[in-house]
Amino acid sequence: MDVPPSVDADGARSVFTARPDRRKITDWVSDELRQAIVELRLRPGEPLREAALAEQLGVSKTPLREAFARLQQEGLVETTSFKGAVVTGYSESDLREIYELRALLEGAAARTASERARPSTIQALRGVVDRSRALRDAGDLTGLAELLEEFDAIVYAEVRNERIAALIDNLRAHLTRIGKLTQDIPGRVEASVDEHAAIVDAIVARDPDEAERLMRVHIGSVLADQLATPEATVESEATLEAELT
Repeated sequence: MDVPPSVDADGARSVFTARPDRRKITDWVSDELRQAIVELRLRPGEPLREAALAEQLGVSKTPLREAFARLQQEGLVETTSFKGAVVTGYSESDLREIYELRALLEGAAARTASERARPSTIQALRGVVDRSRALRDAGDLTGLAELLEEFDAIVYAEVRNERIAALIDNLRAHLTRIGKLTQDIPGRVEASVDEHAAIVDAIVARDPDEAERLMRVHIGSVLADQLATPEATVESEATLEAELT
């Protein structure tokens, strides 16, 4: 069940969800910040002001700083000389590198799915495609975007190579966040429906070469649309500052 955002003492709406349970405070703060960043409640380039965040989360600055350090290692937070921590943005170079890695990993996942997918997996993929077409026809782009994420998760689950699975898992936060940044690109989500349908056809046909090729074509198409849309390529001040020094 979804937990509604909390409200601070002044009645301001928080971007975070709830109080921590018995987990360590730093773990909880890291999870809350990571989720807020991935879901774009904290946008790329947004300053992470310690005092305000500590008040919203109800913690001291120490676990907050420890969480910043963890998220910096994950590439979700970076620091500037003058403004402290900010949410990481993506330069064109960042996007090209991430999508190159995504093409390798998801291409391998599609190949594996074509070779080994169980009947239940194929049924699930066909179901996602059918529901996606229905939502596209109904103009429900929000629900459609969620289904596209479900498609990816089903394909990822077919990966048997533990090292590839670990790399996908490590990249997952960035892929989810970048995916949300592409949702507003006109025609992008709708085009993904047909691209996913073609991938499923190749998986059903047990054609691993075609499944991998079509997955790579799909990823290249998403990257091209994103690079052609300036609003979808967001650089933080820290990134810009690093390029100028």
